[in-house]
Amino acid sequence: MRVIMTGGGTGGHVNPALSIAETIKRNEPDSEIIFVGTKRGIENKLVPAAGYKLHHVDVRGLSRSLSLANIRAFWLAATSPYKAKKLIKQFKPDIVIGTGGYVCWPVVKAASMMGIPCVLHESNAIAGVAVKMLQDKVDKIYLNFEATGRTLKAKDKLMKVGNPIPSGFTRISKEEAREKLGIEGKYEKMILSYGGSLGAEKVNEAMLSLMKNYSAKHPEVLHVHATGSIEYHEAMTKFKKYGLDKCENIQMLEYIFDMPDRMAAADIIVCRAGALTVSELASAGKCPIFIPSPNVTENHQYKNAKVLVDAGAAFLFEEKELEQNTGVLIDAVAGLLSEEGEAERHDMEERIRQFAVADTNRLIYNDIKKVIESKKKK
Repeated sequence: MRVIMTGGGTGGHVNPALSIAETIKRNEPDSEIIFVGTKRGIENKLVPAAGYKLHHVDVRGLSRSLSLANIRAFWLAATSPYKAKKLIKQFKPDIVIGTGGYVCWPVVKAASMMGIPCVLHESNAIAGVAVKMLQDKVDKIYLNFEATGRTLKAKDKLMKVGNPIPSGFTRISKEEAREKLGIEGKYEKMILSYGGSLGAEKVNEAMLSLMKNYSAKHPEVLHVHATGSIEYHEAMTKFKKYGLDKCENIQMLEYIFDMPDRMAAADIIVCRAGALTVSELASAGKCPIFIPSPNVTENHQYKNAKVLVDAGAAFLFEEKELEQNTGVLIDAVAGLLSEEGEAERHDMEERIRQFAVADTNRLIYNDIKKVIESKKKK
């Protein structure tokens, strides 16, 4: 199978694409797969690290205010599909798969104009702009949330499959992961925290407070935090200012490339509540403390987290709450990692596993094959 994957900007768009690519390769090892992104997105780190070739198209998102940048964005939106055609003609894909982000627009539109099978995957509860613009041009739209269908008109093309995630999230035990990471026997417990591929200032501030007031005082607890690319230098400056770089049990990273292993090794995960993150946590069966981003469409991260909280599978703290008092977060972590909190933590792990969608990757792969075959018959 020859496949063009396109989706980028954030890990929430890129990682599902990598998972789909992994599934295709596992079933058809001889498959040729390339990725198309922009020169500015996280795909420039993740895609080459996964061993795939990355091509670029010049396309930009629209800002909410009138500006010269928007004029350029409109011009690129109009012209970029014709430029994407050149790459598509050279590669001759059997299918083009988009996973969100404005980079999908030119590639999927061009492929559709050329009669090539095209599918999209939308992981969020609210369909993105690119997916809405492309819904009439593709053969199938895979959804993570059933409710997403209410934001789309192409009802006959929708298929709920869940979120594709790397196989590693369900394949490795806590003990195996800790041995692989070289921390088995060194620490009694592990906290993993992150605010997304680009970073989140408020999450970093909350984690620095947690490190200073809890993790630094508990050398038996390993705390690994990823700041994200944009916030790394500022967070690292504060990290050193607080003397946290002297603590052997605290690690500050820009990005976590081996997330399945780190997540499997952890006892508590503190993170955002994006759709992909929720799916990963459910598959791994991990106890989460969510700090939802308030800067997303229709506050969908809060809604994602609230579903799990109502089911007794997670804790939730809003940014505005932590700005006033990070002590509530510190108390929650301390409680869950205490002997008294062990039963509650294990109960939350069992409850969150109920939200995992089985065989998502297989469902997508099988349907991709059907789309290709169906197109050939037309």
